[in-house]
Amino acid sequence: MPKHKTNKSAAKRFWLTGGKKVKRTRAFKKHILTKKTRNRKRGLRARAYVHLTQERTIKKIIDN
Repeated sequence: MPKHKTNKSAAKRFWLTGGKKVKRTRAFKKHILTKKTRNRKRGLRARAYVHLTQERTIKKIIDN
């Protein structure tokens, strides 16, 4: 059976933690930042975990 290729676009957006959870960056931080408050932008800096319903799919495409 052939090997699976890593989906490179997904691999740049998601990371696996030591406990095999999937982390992601938060949305809404790229542009139109003037109307967003300082506190809101600071909160958007933090990474978030992928929801459990999508975790299995993402692990499948980013793992080799």
